Amino acid sequence: MILYEDTALVVLDKPAGLSSEDGVPAALRKLWGRPDAYVGVIHRLDTGVSGLMVYAKTPQAAAALSRQVTQSQQVYAEQDGRIEPAAGTPDAPPFVETIPRPHRRAGRTRSSPAEGVLRDYLFKDSRKGRVFPVSRPRKGVKEAVLEYRISASAPDGSASLADITLHTGRTHQIRVQFASRRHPLWGDGKYGSRIKGDIALQSARLRFIHPDTGEKMDFRLPVPGTWPAWGIRQENDNGTTV
Repeated sequence: MILYEDTALVVLDKPAGLSSEDGVPAALRKLWGRPDAYVGVIHRLDTGVSGLMVYAKTPQAAAALSRQVTQSQQVYAEQDGRIEPAAGTPDAPPFVETIPRPHRRAGRTRSSPAEGVLRDYLFKDSRKGRVFPVSRPRKGVKEAVLEYRISASAPDGSASLADITLHTGRTHQIRVQFASRRHPLWGDGKYGSRIKGDIALQSARLRFIHPDTGEKMDFRLPVPGTWPAWGIRQENDNGTTV
């Protein structure tokens, strides 16, 4: 579903099951009736994940948006202490994704802080198609950092809804970091969920600066109505329950 489009870019709600690198560009070209149309991939979502994405319609827009992604990664890396501060780094990340995701707790007595930062070393095993947390850096291992805030919880404490901001963009990062703490995503059988169904993970908010106009762009989606409720209720910024 296209939410916004102009001559430079298109913002859409990617459905689960469609790959962000091949499936979405092919669908856009078909929709536009232009098989050779330029579609610049700026960021990625797992095929099984839905939500907000922006694609560039010109190489110039792609380069400008990609620079924003790089600048944001620089800001987060300095904040996390992974690199030394450098001159010219923006005060705040210009390209930001916020991702809510329900996770099932391992037990009612097991709890997590209401907000915090998760840091791990992750190893991607391409042969197995999985990512594993490891104890220390080595060849093929990358550091993964995210921040989260619990925005709502089921009355019995069996599940929670977390808002997540990625500081790094590693493969399956959110899924692996929470599963390693015995809080797998709802429906993510690959990483420990006993619940069958779609992976309850969504790119719900996307902020960036328009590459042509300099306007601050801000897009949001409600929590999908197809997700299991478990008694969890969340209020949006207008104070209405979604």
